[in-house]
Amino acid sequence: MTQLRSYLLWQGRLVSLQFPYLQALFQQRPRHRMDEFEFQHPPMERERRAKIFAPYDALDGYSASVKKKNIEYVEKVYLDESQLAELNRRLLVLHDLTRTARLAKQNRVTVTAAYYVPCTDKHSFACGVRGQYMTVTGLARKVDGDLTRTLLVDETAISFDDLLSVEAEDEALFRQSTDEDCRG
Repeated sequence: MTQLRSYLLWQGRLVSLQFPYLQALFQQRPRHRMDEFEFQHPPMERERRAKIFAPYDALDGYSASVKKKNIEYVEKVYLDESQLAELNRRLLVLHDLTRTARLAKQNRVTVTAAYYVPCTDKHSFACGVRGQYMTVTGLARKVDGDLTRTLLVDETAISFDDLLSVEAEDEALFRQSTDEDCRG
């Protein structure tokens, strides 16, 4: 029972009476009333005070370069014949739906494309050897199989050689074309 008396409950916490800063714990924030210090340093609004405690980055860009080093790079996956045939079929369907800008606007096909991006960081061991897979979701704007061999999703141009998969928001779009191919 005497042990409990040597503690004090302060803001939901038990504080020992032997705590060396116990007196400072109960003091309030110092106030300056119409003195020289207050004239030189007027009270700041709470929103502006936050910048005082913002972290300081002494080496500009160092943390970004450290984060770059933490990216895991992988080998490029090459599709087998059946996967390549399915991808080509899907690209043909998208090509028919986005042949012209007017058709692309009219059909508004939303797709998710997974593609390979090689590492370009010259300071990384993976530069030119490995890369990472990215995904982009957006409207299929154009499928150019002749000149550039690219798929344009919103503003992202993806080379057919780097494309891993294409999924439509409405997968029935690709099934319908399979049914038509079987009948035709």
